[in-house]
Amino acid sequence: MEEALAAFQAGDYARALDLWEPLARAGSARAQANIGACFAEGMGVPVNPPLALKWLTLAAEAGHAAGQRNLAALYLRGGEGVEPDFVRAAELYRLAAEQGDALAQDMLSWMLLEGEVMPSDPEEARRWALAAAEAGVASSMTRLGMLYHHAMGVERDVAEAARWWRMAAERGDADGQAMLGAAHHLGAGVGRDGVTALAWLIRASRGGSTLAQPFLPAVRASLDPGQMAEAEHRAAAPLEAFSP
Repeated sequence: MEEALAAFQAGDYARALDLWEPLARAGSARAQANIGACFAEGMGVPVNPPLALKWLTLAAEAGHAAGQRNLAALYLRGGEGVEPDFVRAAELYRLAAEQGDALAQDMLSWMLLEGEVMPSDPEEARRWALAAAEAGVASSMTRLGMLYHHAMGVERDVAEAARWWRMAAERGDADGQAMLGAAHHLGAGVGRDGVTALAWLIRASRGGSTLAQPFLPAVRASLDPGQMAEAEHRAAAPLEAFSP
């Protein structure tokens, strides 16, 4: 197993699969989950949803948390030969979340806020987001900021919202960066600072966040050319060196 993981981490997926296959056929849930994930994502093999379903189901039924989470993701998006099943996805995310899988906790939190598969429950969504955030999942940090900003399941606290957005932004979450930039633009929970706002919004936009777009024109309009150049310079710096 360790040799397979080393090969996988080195990008030698074919070697990892060769090593995992006999382990998976012998009943190793961990190996089954890893093979299933490779077929789901096309790592070392062509994407094959039915084979991903086969191996991930075996791992999930054995109680393997990552297998449950990856099977949930497969049901969430569906694929050739696999019908989307949002209810089953939610069930699997919950099983994995209850085992402490932080990525599953993050997804369960998101589904609890969407309210499409299960009744919207901001309080439970916050509980799972907090668990994931404490494990370092940046998207859950951003979600906690949203919950505090919009008073969903908690009293409104814009300073707490900004604190969570900063934690997410510093870990590279584009939506967290967008919301922190917006907070600096509006002076919501943090000092009003157009240069800092623009720097974070530029980073967020380059990172793919659509949340940044509505704020960019107003922030740019509030700055002179020198300030905009400073914001661009700070946005281009490595994240670890970024100190707005």
